Amino acid sequence: MNFKRRAAAATAVLAVAGAGLVTVQATAEATQPASHARPESCPDLTVSKGWYGANKARLQRMIDAYGHCGPQRHKGGAKPVATFDWDNTVIKNDIGDATMFWLLRNGKIRTPERGDWRTTSRYLTAPAAKALARACPGPGTTLPTRHDTACADEILSVYSEGATTAGKAAFDGFDHRRMEPQYAWLAQLTRGWSTRQVKHFAAAARKENLAAPIGTEQRVGTKKVTGWVRYYDQQRDLIRTLKKAGFDVYVVSASPEPIAEVWGKGVGVDAQHTIGIRNVTEHGRHTARLKGCGTVRDGDDSMITYIDGKRCWINKEIFGVRGAAAEKVQPAAKRQVFAAGDSDTDISFLRDATALRLVLNRNKNELMCRAYENGDGRWLVNPMFIEPKGKKADPYPCATTGYTERDGREGPVRRADGSVIPDQRDTVYGASTASSAR
Repeated sequence: MNFKRRAAAATAVLAVAGAGLVTVQATAEATQPASHARPESCPDLTVSKGWYGANKARLQRMIDAYGHCGPQRHKGGAKPVATFDWDNTVIKNDIGDATMFWLLRNGKIRTPERGDWRTTSRYLTAPAAKALARACPGPGTTLPTRHDTACADEILSVYSEGATTAGKAAFDGFDHRRMEPQYAWLAQLTRGWSTRQVKHFAAAARKENLAAPIGTEQRVGTKKVTGWVRYYDQQRDLIRTLKKAGFDVYVVSASPEPIAEVWGKGVGVDAQHTIGIRNVTEHGRHTARLKGCGTVRDGDDSMITYIDGKRCWINKEIFGVRGAAAEKVQPAAKRQVFAAGDSDTDISFLRDATALRLVLNRNKNELMCRAYENGDGRWLVNPMFIEPKGKKADPYPCATTGYTERDGREGPVRRADGSVIPDQRDTVYGASTASSAR
């Protein structure tokens, strides 16, 4: 993508954050000299509703400091980078879900190679493969999920619940800090379609979900599922303002990249600034194999844009870091200034941001443990802008089970020095609860 432009990035652009991830010091937006006059031409955030406390003001100060108006403005052609998760960060609800539901309702999932469901994911369990084969038998180019509710129900259960309709685990054997097989499975089930066709499907789902009233449910198989999506006005405004100030703004999503590209246009983010799950293609069509990052080769299917995988893909595609180094935290001059997310899936690239990290509170344990502890003063917590979650009754279990290990076990959330973050209470929330999505 744009990594060649990063090679000359001046360390001065990010000098404010040079002390590392956990050093407690003044936040970036507070480092502007008091005498610095703010030109009238500097772009302003215009949407105030929905921002908690001083969050909008702090974001504006960061934009002023690092944008073309400020004392930390980019030099030598290198722009400051802002990275956004997509689902439930820039929009309410989930574009991967919306597309999967559309594919099932319209019969657009192709029959697995040789009828073997294990070809769709290396992590699919034997019970899941057997359950899918029983529910979706017979020849044919595509599966009859438009009218075959048993087949639609089984695929939906494996995708949404990570389990068969009988309650058997659908996936195992994966690194929980690099891979979420349920998310990857959507990309893998686009096998046989071209990228253009996948974008067409995503556009059709987008049109339906934006037109549906808030709260709409749709029927897939015999189940009722979410049937609406909305862009957050606040995030659209933030992205617009960052771009006007000279930031390079990227979307980094755990949804398939063609789907994220379709939706990203609605906030002015083009395909060159969109990073998502990527399929290996053959003869212009998607295969069930996925592209890799860092030490993971194409087709190994063991790392997607998920937790540490998001860090790897950002380092590779935005900053031009290759090989094993892409999996590591980079020097401050090769990291994003700002990041926004809503889930534990975003934690690594959020921690890498050198100025501010915006978190939408969806009660995700590790993320909220780190955000509420706020060890370096750079975390901003905000309720969701639509249907915010209410206060979490119990503290976040930071000291015991807030962290997910690579093998899936739970453990304490630790700082960079190895010390344990104590349990944190929920303090930034809305008046209602909302359903969870990725």
